[in-house]
Amino acid sequence: MSPLLDSIIEEDILHLLKILRERDIEFENEVFLVTGGAGFLGSWICDILILLGARVICIDNLSTGRLDFIDHLLKDKNFSFIDHDIIKGLPGINGKINYVLHLASRASPEDYMKHPVETALVNSLGTYYALELTRKCDAIFLLTSTSEVYGDVQVIPTPESYWGNVNPIGIRACYDEGKRFAEALALSYCREYGLDVRISRIFNTYGPRLRADGPYARVVTRFIHQALKNEPLTVHGDGSQTRSFTYVRDTIEAHMLILFKEECRGEVINIGNNVETKIIDLAKFIIKLTGSRSSIVFTEPREDDPRRRCPDIAKAMSLLGWKPLTSLEEGLKKTIGWYRFSIS
Repeated sequence: MSPLLDSIIEEDILHLLKILRERDIEFENEVFLVTGGAGFLGSWICDILILLGARVICIDNLSTGRLDFIDHLLKDKNFSFIDHDIIKGLPGINGKINYVLHLASRASPEDYMKHPVETALVNSLGTYYALELTRKCDAIFLLTSTSEVYGDVQVIPTPESYWGNVNPIGIRACYDEGKRFAEALALSYCREYGLDVRISRIFNTYGPRLRADGPYARVVTRFIHQALKNEPLTVHGDGSQTRSFTYVRDTIEAHMLILFKEECRGEVINIGNNVETKIIDLAKFIIKLTGSRSSIVFTEPREDDPRRRCPDIAKAMSLLGWKPLTSLEEGLKKTIGWYRFSIS
């Protein structure tokens, strides 16, 4: 890893490795196929799997992922990278695969609204192709889904049993309904073919490698990017909407536990922080932590933007023995430190 740009990531990865080994989690010689493996979460997962002794096949078309997120792995004998769009199917892969991790998808609202067809297809066709490969290999399938499947929630904190309140034809439907279909298809394979399927619903993860440029930016990195440049922080609506922010290290730990624990077979599990944060408060906190001279400006609210987000994580606590341990302040300081180098 690069000694400066990735020093914070390296510190987190080694900390995570220690925690997982204390739980006796190893994947020695297990073969993982990771779609979207050059993306934000995908690259973290590739990093930790290699250190846990796994062999990793990373597939990414680099539409949102970046090669420099995984370039330090390219010379590792247990890692291989395939530049490919899984909407077109999965390339011929020889040999046994033990796990298929389907992370590929645009996830930033501005980005997926610009690419709605691709977003819908990667979560439908892409999921189908990934499931078919899993069935062929008799592997374990992990789908990373999203809190967006809940839509504009009416139950807070939100349990996995909540059916959701989603506009099926709205501007966000390509992602929201795409993920809902992906979940339905995966569990259909579980019921019809007995496939070992596990689904995580991720709530607003942030941290190093979450892109801050253009349409790829999400709220935390957009605010950090603006604050470090002393530019106005742009808040959609009045900022009273809430989100549940989880530092990436905690999210990755949860996913390693989902993969490792047999009790997670056929389960859907919320992965997030059960503390709500108002967007306006996040903006003010980032200005404070960066020492920025930025002001806050308010723009028109986004169409179908959920008003609140907060997970019920009782299931994760029970099945995984997991809860997020990184405070918002600690996670933001780490993320800000990383971005100071990345935009300098």
